[in-house]
Amino acid sequence: MTPVTIWHNPRCSKSRQTLELLETREVAIDVRLYLKQPPSAAEIRAAMTLLGVPAVGMMRIKDKLFTDLGLSEDADEDDLIAAMVAHPILIERPIVFANGKAALGRPPEAVLPIL
Repeated sequence: MTPVTIWHNPRCSKSRQTLELLETREVAIDVRLYLKQPPSAAEIRAAMTLLGVPAVGMMRIKDKLFTDLGLSEDADEDDLIAAMVAHPILIERPIVFANGKAALGRPPEAVLPIL
């Protein structure tokens, strides 16, 4: 069985809840602590494709760092991706990957259809 991968931040309640939900399923789970193992630009682009969202759609746009970096919702995609690579805290979490699909765990139950 191919493991389910979660880009996880243990300090985030939604991320913890999503991981707990995954643990109740009979699936192998690969936990990626994305703040310690930041995704590359290529991985972020792949996640965007699987989620069906532009870069801003997987960013924490209300985070103070977003505005401190001079970013905006209509910024260039490459600039937004570069910001997520340099500052992975800007990536909305958790993101779960399974069966060639991805889902944002907000709410945690939103990941169930891809399992």
